[in-house]
Amino acid sequence: MSRINAISLETATDATRPVLEGVKKKIGFLPNLFATLAKAPVALDTYVQASATLGKSSLSAKEKEAVYLATSQVNGCDYCLAAHTFFGSKAGLSAEDIVAARQGELNAYAALAYQLTESRGHLSDEQIAAVRAAGIDDSKIIEVIAVVAVQTLTNYLNNVAMTEIDFPAIN
Repeated sequence: MSRINAISLETATDATRPVLEGVKKKIGFLPNLFATLAKAPVALDTYVQASATLGKSSLSAKEKEAVYLATSQVNGCDYCLAAHTFFGSKAGLSAEDIVAARQGELNAYAALAYQLTESRGHLSDEQIAAVRAAGIDDSKIIEVIAVVAVQTLTNYLNNVAMTEIDFPAIN
């Protein structure tokens, strides 16, 4: 049972209703994450704007999903793991890829996200050298940090709220 009740489109404020309707139109349903974020309109706006901006990242959809999965695994967010298992499969990740990404083993992006989240950003010189040796330049390192930061917002919210998982299971 959720500790922070999600709102509905009917009870949304005039400020949040258009945002929630846009999310519903884009995804096909209104995920509980967004309905929970809408309890604090500034948090909803922050997340939606940051996500839209990160959509312009140079990272591919598969690379971003690997980052989301690794970050959510370290942060123990079952809601985001379910959501990004769904979105990761839509982006072309296989079931094996998803498991590997969750462990930080799919690729250098998953490894970087896992290490960043686990160490709270305190990477060793050796870890940075390994990331660069894998072909990730400083610009992409910073983009991965941004994705991890935004994902951590939703991980923490869902962990605190105990948001009810409403994404379909992927077999």
